[in-house]
Order: sequence, then structure tokens, then C-alpha cells
Amino acid sequence: MRIALFTETFLPKVDGIVTRLCHTLTHLHSQGHQVLVVAPEGGLREYKGAQVYGVSGFPLPLYPELKLALPRPAVGATLSRFRPDLVHVVNPAVLGLAGLYYSKLYRLPLVASYHTHLPHYLKYYGLGMLEGVLWELLKAGHNQAQLNLCTSTAMVDELAAHGIERLALWQRGVDIETFQPQLASKEMRSHLSQGHPEAPLLLYVGRLSPEKEIDRIKPILEAIPNARLALVGDGPYRQELERHFARTPTYFAGYMSGTTLGSAFASADAFIFPSRTETLGLVLLEAMAAGCPVVAARSGGIPDIVQNGVNGYLFDPADPNGALKATQHLLNNAQTRETLRHNARQEAERWSWSAATQQLQQYYQTVLSSQGQSRVKSRIA
Repeated sequence: MRIALFTETFLPKVDGIVTRLCHTLTHLHSQGHQVLVVAPEGGLREYKGAQVYGVSGFPLPLYPELKLALPRPAVGATLSRFRPDLVHVVNPAVLGLAGLYYSKLYRLPLVASYHTHLPHYLKYYGLGMLEGVLWELLKAGHNQAQLNLCTSTAMVDELAAHGIERLALWQRGVDIETFQPQLASKEMRSHLSQGHPEAPLLLYVGRLSPEKEIDRIKPILEAIPNARLALVGDGPYRQELERHFARTPTYFAGYMSGTTLGSAFASADAFIFPSRTETLGLVLLEAMAAGCPVVAARSGGIPDIVQNGVNGYLFDPADPNGALKATQHLLNNAQTRETLRHNARQEAERWSWSAATQQLQQYYQTVLSSQGQSRVKSRIA
């Protein structure tokens, strides 16, 4: 199978979408499939056997980490040379529009996937009045696809409520080799707590951006005696957060990856995740795989992963004390905490990237079969 994958974000940027795509590419290549990735220019020409075509762009004003790459005719020429069987657009917004256009031009089957809850992000950037308009644009784009994939049941339901059709669930996955409880270390704990390894250690991992609502962790930190907070990651909101957490025992650790990140998860007492805009929350699965107890908002795709009181704690995001009460209960009950660690790891072990990619391949085959695979390649000049 030859797949043209259009994405608005790719390496060297690191986030949940890129993590999923990287594992997907690895497993597609291992199964003998050929992939062309069309993405904002990042210096790569190949990744795990996939050809990468970078499109030059410019930083998004509200989010400089993201590049806005505008479609251009050279994309069509590259696609024509590659001769794909199918086009997959990931979060079609700008560059992804080229995927929509060329799938129609060359009469190629189209799959789209929804990973970022953009309409809900708008209010965090002062653009909440545009939410209805964005939903209409998303509907217009996604409804051109033969299949629309979501990463949680909550997103399947929400997209259906907004008129997006032909929806299916693309199951979650996590790297249980990179993230595991055995990576806990005194050295990492001392590093994250800035020399106070005996103190309760709270952890956040992810983008430092407004929609993640990281500022809501501050009351938790202040209410728990001697607690320390480590924020792993970076993003456009870092300076504001540094001001917000000034004069608190908060350490901005920057980016981590691989087993170093796995050690950070495994060495913390609690992973605090207040975001209400998650389509899935891959980072939660990574924390759980590492045996780090999770305290997360009951919102979006998170309840698909976290079972309250079984493998983590969920709190009502409308309750101003919900996250604090859950965190205190977790830290004050050592036996409960160990049970949650064990159950969290067991849950993560159910979800391999291999199985998630196998499911994706089956979706591709279903779409190809409905279009008549034998006729596809002849449609590209």
C-alpha cells in the first residue's frame, strides 16, 4: 500500500500527534507499506523508511512552535511522482487542504483524522467567538473523507453532534518499553525536586500553552505541605507560567524524551493533568505505563483512559477543589497509591502501537476496497 500522509505538525516538533505518527510510520514500514509524509519543513527527508516532503512556512503568531505551511503546486508534483493508493490528512487546517484538493483531483480515497480539539482552544487565545465558524469549516473539510478517525469515544460523539459523518475510533497506543516503572531513580527524583527527593513530587508533562490550564496546578502545590512541582516540556506560555509560579517550589525542566522522560514519570508521586481540551491525552498513557498515578480532569477523551479510583483519579473540572482533594487523597494513602501504580501499568500494557497501526491498516483496506483499489493508480497522470 502507498499512503500519502498530510500533517500540520511533524518532527522536530514533539507532541502527542507527532508521537503517534512516528510510531505509526515505524509499524507501517515494518509491514512493507510505502509512505510519503507532507509536513511543514523541519529538515528531515526520511523517517523510518518514509519519504518526508517539507513545505516551507512561517511561525504561527499565537503559537510560534507551530509552522504555518501553505500548499503550493510542488506538492502536487511530488504526489504525482509518488503515486499513492490513498491520502490520509491529519487535522486538515492549512497544509492539509492540499491533501483534500489532490485527493479530489486524482480521485484518490481520502481518510482524515481528528487529534487536536481546535474549536475548544480558541477561547484560550481570545477567539472564542469564532468557535461556531471553525466547526463549520471542520465539517466541510472532514465530510469530504470516506472515513474520519477519532482517538476517543468522546470525540466520536462530539464530532457526530457537529455534523461530521463516517466516524470511527482509532485506538490508543503507548510505548510500554520506553515507559516502565523500573525506570524510577533517586537521581531523577532529586533532579526534578531540585535537591528535595523526600518531598511530595508533582509532575506535569506536555506543551506549556494556555489551553493546558497548567496554572490551575498552583493551588494544589500551595495546599500540600512541602510539595514540589516539575513541569516537563516547553511552549508559548512558558514566560507567563514562570511569572505565575514565581516564589513557589516549581522547576521548569524543559523537554525530555525517551527513557529520560520515562524515568521522570516513574520517579514522581503524582501526574497532574488539568486540561479540559484533550481528544485523548497520550501523555496520560505514558505516565500510566511508567506507573505514575494520574490525577486528571474528567473531560474529553480522558475518561477513555482513566478509570476513577481504579488506575487513577478523575476530578470534576467545574469543582475548584476537585483536583486538590484527589491529589491529597492520593498522597495520603500509600497503599492506594501502589494499587493505582500497578493497575495503571496493567491498563497501559493493553495498548500497543503495533495493534493501533494494524487497526489503521484495516481501515485503509476498507476504504480502498470501497473505492476499487485496482482503479486507483491509473487515475494519477
